[in-house]
Amino acid sequence: MRPLLTIVGLAVTAACMYLAVRGVALDDALDALRGSELWWIVPTLAVFAVAVELRAVRWWALYDGVDRPPLRAVRYALLIGYFFNNILPARAGEAARVIALHKRAATPRAETIGTVVVERVFDILALLAILLVAYPWLPDISWLRTAAIAGAVVVALLAVLVAVIVRYDERAVHWLLAPLRRVKRAGFAARVEVAAVNATRGLVALRDPRVALRGFLLTVASWVAIGTSYWILMSAFHLDLPLVAGLLVTVAINFSLILPSSPAALGVFEAATIIALRAFDVPQAEALSYALVLHLVNLVPFLVIGAVLLRPGALRRDR
Repeated sequence: MRPLLTIVGLAVTAACMYLAVRGVALDDALDALRGSELWWIVPTLAVFAVAVELRAVRWWALYDGVDRPPLRAVRYALLIGYFFNNILPARAGEAARVIALHKRAATPRAETIGTVVVERVFDILALLAILLVAYPWLPDISWLRTAAIAGAVVVALLAVLVAVIVRYDERAVHWLLAPLRRVKRAGFAARVEVAAVNATRGLVALRDPRVALRGFLLTVASWVAIGTSYWILMSAFHLDLPLVAGLLVTVAINFSLILPSSPAALGVFEAATIIALRAFDVPQAEALSYALVLHLVNLVPFLVIGAVLLRPGALRRDR
């Protein structure tokens, strides 16, 4: 499957890059870049940093309060995950942050995987909620209904999974892991049992309404902060668009990341941004210049921070 996913990802990247640059005069894109006021990157990064911190606090809040890892360790693992998502394909950063948090805070990997699953549920719900609230202020968009329907289908499937887990708790996870018990290996069945228990602990937000509400509100706040940072950067290109434009770009980019692609979603990120801005009649040359700078804002800081965090000795455990 890995070679196949790599081939599909490269094909998607190539197709999206073609869509992003098709019909664009590069001279016009360069003129838009030269005419931009890139000092707007400073406030953009400031608000973006707030969004990243909110996402770290969100992840930290999804753990069981009894054995919750230190916020510092969670923040470290999250940044490591972003770093590897930008240099490796297939969202490898998700696995990297699970490993990083285990090394930094000895948090059980199965429990961390459970919290990551809950994160994805909240992300989809929050993006759909933002889209619904912003809908009255959005222009007529042909693909918006299709995206909303696809998101609703995903939410419905997740709701069924959540209902099963909430109803049957550990029994549901034990049933899902039952085939692994057939492996004839000393101590393996016992490790499966421990993993099942840890996984259900990672799903505490699906059982505790207070944890769920806190996690969901933090998720919404983080996406709104990201959308606000994207909107601030629009001022650098004199686009003169409302805040909902930044929110729509946020929704479009993150829904597009469902597609397999190359590391850092190269091409997919730009195509999604251009499609979102097309709804506001932004010329494609200006949209492409904005998308490239926005992508760098989402890429370079994590590469620099990740390189610093991965220096020798950085994986010492937090107490």
